Order: sequence, then structure tokens, then C-alpha cells
Amino acid sequence: MRADRLVSMVLLLRQRGRLSATALARELEVSTRTVLRDIEALSAAGVPVHAERGRHGGFALLPGFRTELTGLNHDEALALLIAGSRRGAQAFGLGSALASAMLKVVDALPESHRDTAAGVAERLLIDPEADLLSRRQDIQEAPDAVVAAVRRAVFAGHKLRIRYAAVGRVPTWRTVDPIGLVTVREQGYLLATRSGADRTYRLSRLLAAEELAEPAQRSARVDLGLAWQQRSTQFRAGGEQVTVLVRVIPARREELVGTALAVLTEETDADGWLRLEVTFQDARHAEWALWQLATNAEALTPRWLRTALRERAAAVATRYEASP
Repeated sequence: MRADRLVSMVLLLRQRGRLSATALARELEVSTRTVLRDIEALSAAGVPVHAERGRHGGFALLPGFRTELTGLNHDEALALLIAGSRRGAQAFGLGSALASAMLKVVDALPESHRDTAAGVAERLLIDPEADLLSRRQDIQEAPDAVVAAVRRAVFAGHKLRIRYAAVGRVPTWRTVDPIGLVTVREQGYLLATRSGADRTYRLSRLLAAEELAEPAQRSARVDLGLAWQQRSTQFRAGGEQVTVLVRVIPARREELVGTALAVLTEETDADGWLRLEVTFQDARHAEWALWQLATNAEALTPRWLRTALRERAAAVATRYEASP
């Protein structure tokens, strides 16, 4: 919306001082022609923005044009800035809104708090897109328009019509009663009911969404933490799950646990390796998870899993026996 863009332009000029039309266009993701029109609109509205000519010229605000939010102290401002660096808002289609809000928070702080809080926030990185081995997280996001429709229905308490692409199935339309939104490991989920039965939908698999006028059939209050825990328990109890006894070096424990559904038992062997009994969704899931750990883990049982891993390793060894 243009009003939001005008506010963002003022905040950018407040915080960074003089900016060229090209720099503003890049920050606001618009054309330089749009920037010039917006500058004219700001001037007409009484905002003291002026052009500075020359090689290093650009647009700037008159000194002293500022308001302060004195209710926030340094640590409170830092907490908001750190919260703004997390990806939860991205999963719910609120990334641009969060960025705008953080810009306003920084701008509204008193001078001393603004400089120190922003500087400290630059020294912290929360949930980067890749780990130390440059492995990128596989984070899928639904189109903003789709997530926005879901979000509106959740907040308004209206029924929701979605086109959902379940794994291995043809996408279909279905009408649900939305309950809430949850993020887990950077993935967004919609908790809902369909014909009275609990349903959980991954937002990245939503192809389309329509908020309906009909009120959703749901309780007035909800404990999303409890609801998610119950659904997680139901998920772990369903399907063709397999239980695996595995040995793993401590350095790779979190990777193993992160891919498993549940850890049933855990103990430390005499050689320092960890012995865990874990469950996976199915046989394919178990084989994939253990293969990723290479020689840093060993599946002890079941025997079919050991056989599958040995055959896969033998096939790879055979592939590389001869020169290409």
C-alpha cells in the first residue's frame, strides 16, 4: 500500500540520512519514478523532505524531524530486534510487515538507545539459512496471498476453503474450520478441524485459500501448545512406524534425534558412543536417516535395516571401483 511505503520512506530517511532516489527505490522495491512521486506527496503533506544536489546528493529530512518512544529501555528494544530476526513471521506471510515494524521500533527509540540497540543486534544471528557445513535448510513457503487468506480466516473465526497438495496425492479442495497457526523448525502449519476431525496442514503445500463468510465451528479459547502436543502424539502413533536401535557418536546425536519421531531410550556405551532406541515414520525414513550419518552411526536392529544399508554401501563402492 502507498501509505505504508510513504511511512517506510520517512523512516529510512530518518535513520540513514541522505539517500539517493536509486537507493530508496532499491530499499522499497519500486521504480525511481515512483520514489520521485512519493517525495512530492510527502512534501505536499508537510513532511520536511528536500533534495540535495551534487555528486553525493539525494533526499534528506530537515534536522530534528523525529519522535521518540521513551517507554522502551535498551534491553527491551534489543529483545524486539532479536525477535524480528527469527523466521516465524516468514512462515505466516508477515515478513515484510515485520521488517517495517522493526524499522519503526528502531526509529522511535531515543538516540542513545537506538544506536546501541541496533549495533548490538547486528552482532547476533538467529537461525541462519545454512549451518557450518554450508547445508542450507530446506524451508518452503506458501505464496503470501495464500497465507494472508489463511491468517484472516484464523483471526476472524471464519471457515476456510483450501486447495491442498498432500504428498503423493492429487491436489483437492476442502473446507475446514481453522484453529490456529504453528511454526516448527521454520515450517508453518495450520491446525484445523474438518467435519469435526482434527487436521494439520503444512502451509507450504497450500496452493490456494479462500476465507468464507460462514463462522468456523470452534471453541472461543484454544491452547495451541496443548493442541500441537496432542497432534504430535497422534502422528507418532500412526502410520507404519519402525523402531530402530542405533549407536551414534555424541557429535551427531542431535542430527539423529532431529530426524526421528521419538527417542524411546538412551544410554552411553563404554566406548563413549550413545545407544538410542528411536522411531521413524516408516522403513524408507529410517534407511534415509541412518544413511545420512554414514560411519558416525550404526543401526543394530532391525536386521533388514542393516541389510539395506550394507547393500546400499556395496552399490556405491561398486560404482567407484572402476575409473570413469
